[in-house]
Amino acid sequence: MESEDRQTRKSNLRLLFEALVVGLVAGIVVGSFRWLIGQNLAMWQKGYQAAHANPALLWLLAGGVLASVIVAGFLVKQQPHAGGSGIPEVELQLQGKLQLAWWPIFWRKFVGGVLSIGSGLFLGREGPSIQLGSTVGQGVAQGFKASKSDSRVLLATGAASGLSAAFGAPLGGAMFIVEEVFHNFSPRVWLNALAGAIMANFVVSNVFGQTPVLAIDYKHSFPILQYWQLLLLGAFLGLIGRFYQWGLLNFSHVYQKIPVLPRWLHGIIPALILVPVMYYFPGYVGGGNNLILSLNQIHAVNVLVLIFLLRISFSIVSYDSGLPGGIFLPILTMGALLGAVYGQFMVDLGLLDQKLVVNLIIFSMAGLFSAIVRSPFTAIMLIAEMVGSLLHLMPLAVVSVAAYVVNELLGGVPIYESLAGRMQTKEDNDYVGEADQLTISIYEGSQLADHQVKDIAWPDRTLVRVIHRGQKDIIPNGNTKLLAGDLLVLEIDENQRGLVYDKMASLQEAKE
Repeated sequence: MESEDRQTRKSNLRLLFEALVVGLVAGIVVGSFRWLIGQNLAMWQKGYQAAHANPALLWLLAGGVLASVIVAGFLVKQQPHAGGSGIPEVELQLQGKLQLAWWPIFWRKFVGGVLSIGSGLFLGREGPSIQLGSTVGQGVAQGFKASKSDSRVLLATGAASGLSAAFGAPLGGAMFIVEEVFHNFSPRVWLNALAGAIMANFVVSNVFGQTPVLAIDYKHSFPILQYWQLLLLGAFLGLIGRFYQWGLLNFSHVYQKIPVLPRWLHGIIPALILVPVMYYFPGYVGGGNNLILSLNQIHAVNVLVLIFLLRISFSIVSYDSGLPGGIFLPILTMGALLGAVYGQFMVDLGLLDQKLVVNLIIFSMAGLFSAIVRSPFTAIMLIAEMVGSLLHLMPLAVVSVAAYVVNELLGGVPIYESLAGRMQTKEDNDYVGEADQLTISIYEGSQLADHQVKDIAWPDRTLVRVIHRGQKDIIPNGNTKLLAGDLLVLEIDENQRGLVYDKMASLQEAKE
């Protein structure tokens, strides 16, 4: 038994080392990706600025952006899973419903993302950074000849490292993976994901410095007697978040009805819209970092509303074109705009002090993200890290939970899960694969809690190998009672991973 424990510790340390390698490489890759997008966007902005003095340049710029999206679209045509955000693909891979070779995705996502996001389209770098990190995790796992279970942990580690490098938020990166993507709080997952995310953040901090990505200065605590404002704001964000979810999931049908353009050329449409937007409003394009930082200087509600309408409509048009790029940062930008709109409106009514508007801008980023992505813990931690302050967690939480609840009441669904559900995946029903493992947590109130192993309708050919309960490992038999908080390690057929995942998810639903 002692020898077995020593072997387990050795295996865990080896996996931790591999996770650090993943974080190191992901930090280099995503840091380069982030830098190239910034340089590309700055080049375009200078070009459009010069076009005001020489209008003939506008034709050259229009041709350049069209060429960029056509090349990016062609790369997506070659490998469809290199398009869009990439987060749905990572979710499906971790569920066992999708298998992708890492290299064809990696280089196409990198090049296509630099071209499309760097051109100024309303797309974020964070989703692609997560997918780039996940491909790094796959590549490192392949290089170390890791087991299937360890390979999935390294894929999740790479995804967390990618988000950490993109935002400078290691805690938020690790939390996003366990809360939204992996749906698993197994120590093997979160520990290695956090280690990789910290390493990735260390790498990019040496390039971009340690200043938070959204270093917004806000010194005044939000008064407790004004918390009713946070509930109203949360409800407002939940409503808008539901509209955005609906628009993003349905506007793609408009693209499908365009007969003259094949799917891979749909990027031409947002590119043509981008030219006049970039010419007249160069500060409002791209993911939105700089716009967020300047919002506290805009005090006209009508101007803020117009900017928001531009951002939400063009974000949907840009993303549904299928080009490489995400919605992560655009969601935060829209949240900040809504916070500014609400706050300035209340200031005009005499119900809010002007100095508190900046607080609402920050809280609203977390609120809208929580409503749309349905990951409130990630939203709170991510915004706290990006802003660089842990002093206002309570109001962040209030807005995030209120927005989440209202979106839930309106029938909202997690956006990345919905996008993943639209993808066609193949599930093999033949039991011919090798043995694999699936780790699940038992939630309080689920159909698994407080039942004996023999009373559960387990999926076919599923074996409960071990139960992790606190610091103990239990080898179960039919009479072993499952408790909320247990971690179950199931042995399954590798070709049935997606099927077993779905069946276990249904068993996790609350008891009637």
